[in-house]
Amino acid sequence: MNLNGLARSLHQAGLIEAEHAQQALEIAKREKSSFITVAIQKGYADALQVAVLASTEFGLPLLDLAAFDTELLVKDIVSNALVEKHKVLPLFKRGNRLFLAQSDPSNITAIDEIKFNTGMNVEPVIVEENKLAAMVEKFISAEDSTFDDFDDDDLDVDIENPEDKKDDEPGTGDDAPIVRFVNKMLLDAIKGGSSDIHFEPYEKRYRVRYRTDGVLHEVSSPPVNLSGKIAARLKVMSQMDISERRVPQDGRIKMKISKNKAIDFRVNSLPTLWGEKLVLRILDPSSAKMGIDALGYEEGQKALYMEALAQPQGMILVTGPTGSGKTVSLYTGLNILNTEETNISTAEDPVEINLEGINQVNVNSKVGLDFGEALRSFLRQDPDIVMVGEIRDLDTASIAIKAAQTGHLVLSTLHTNSAPETLTRLANMGVPAFNIATSVSLIIAQRLGRRLCSACKQPADIPEQVLLDAGLTEELIANGEFFQPKGCDVCNKGYKGRVGIYEVVRITPALSKIIMDGGNSLEIAAVAKDEGFNNLRTSALEKVAQGVTSLEEANRVTAD
Repeated sequence: MNLNGLARSLHQAGLIEAEHAQQALEIAKREKSSFITVAIQKGYADALQVAVLASTEFGLPLLDLAAFDTELLVKDIVSNALVEKHKVLPLFKRGNRLFLAQSDPSNITAIDEIKFNTGMNVEPVIVEENKLAAMVEKFISAEDSTFDDFDDDDLDVDIENPEDKKDDEPGTGDDAPIVRFVNKMLLDAIKGGSSDIHFEPYEKRYRVRYRTDGVLHEVSSPPVNLSGKIAARLKVMSQMDISERRVPQDGRIKMKISKNKAIDFRVNSLPTLWGEKLVLRILDPSSAKMGIDALGYEEGQKALYMEALAQPQGMILVTGPTGSGKTVSLYTGLNILNTEETNISTAEDPVEINLEGINQVNVNSKVGLDFGEALRSFLRQDPDIVMVGEIRDLDTASIAIKAAQTGHLVLSTLHTNSAPETLTRLANMGVPAFNIATSVSLIIAQRLGRRLCSACKQPADIPEQVLLDAGLTEELIANGEFFQPKGCDVCNKGYKGRVGIYEVVRITPALSKIIMDGGNSLEIAAVAKDEGFNNLRTSALEKVAQGVTSLEEANRVTAD
């Protein structure tokens, strides 16, 4: 094998197997990451042993970050963008010298770029990769300018006609503690990467819960007698009628938390036995611009999606339950297609994230503007690409399929559990089999699984029989690296962030034939397997073997 640099030194020192070193080099090159980062995260090598060898090889000082006082970290010299890009940490400075913690001393680009941006002489210090990753996370979180020295007076919430609000309305001027509490709940949820906030009243208690990485957990329990004031404050912020407590209401909050960053909240109130429950969905525009490489597609699956997006016509369907990431997958595709030469229109219920350059329409069934009517209007607007938020009925399905057959690329969603079930759902709606087989080009079924924290995940000793019973092949077991959650101060019970698990199926001639023959979902699934398309369970188990998530999480997200 052609090993060089640190990879060769580590192998010669017996700290990493040659095969693992080669794999880490290939992954690092593909993902534009550091060899050491990949080797440690994959569990191919021990972080401390790697740091000691790197220190010796390059003649650089070695530091234990666990013993370093984080209060001494240099602030406002190296931008967060550079810290995150190169996974380095500005430790301290002496005169014009900046001491920089890094785990990979071969990353000369980081030294040069930081030297150029700061005008200082950079002195690298070697640290352990896992400790560096954890501290970089904390440093960026603490130093994020979005939340620096945040004061309630700085909070800018878009409320139309604020002069119309009366001073004596509950939840406004006189209730400063309520205002601060609500603001804190919203900001903490944003900083913690939560997707939803639940404000829930009960007979003898009141609780606030965040949904983080797909799992709800309680974060606060204010006095139950504040239930009405909290609800009123949230309703004022989201421009709801605070005098109406008998029917559900929908609203929206736009919170400007810095000059360049704003977060939207979609708000819904629901009258319950003990008061109004309010749920806020956090809509971060940056989630739609992550790029397809960040979503978790395998290389083959990504190629299928990109190939379908490049077609001038056809239908791409994204399926899965609520909260499975369908919107982000669709928006990512739309961002790829969004150029000056294309006319893109979307019908959504409701529009979650504003995308510049795309014509987005909120459907409103009360005035007769449903998905079908919006789609009919789109086809009179010279479209190239159309996105329909959801195919709910035969009328919408028929129009969407006709659009796909007449030279338009159509993207949409269905609430089905798998790709084969999507095809049978369309047939059950009444769509002719011929139209399904000739218009649908790609189906993506997806789930979101929790990603193991890279800073603290630990190897898992799972008996081979258990892995076989779970559905892993002998090849995956032999080549896989299995980890389990541990938990540290930068993650949530051993998990941090989520990763997509996908079933990506292209409609091949063999699948078209089974559709035309009226095959059921089981028969379609069998043909899809023969054609080489992984189902959700297989994709989840591959993520387990890659060390991205745990077997326990794969079992939670997908069934056998």
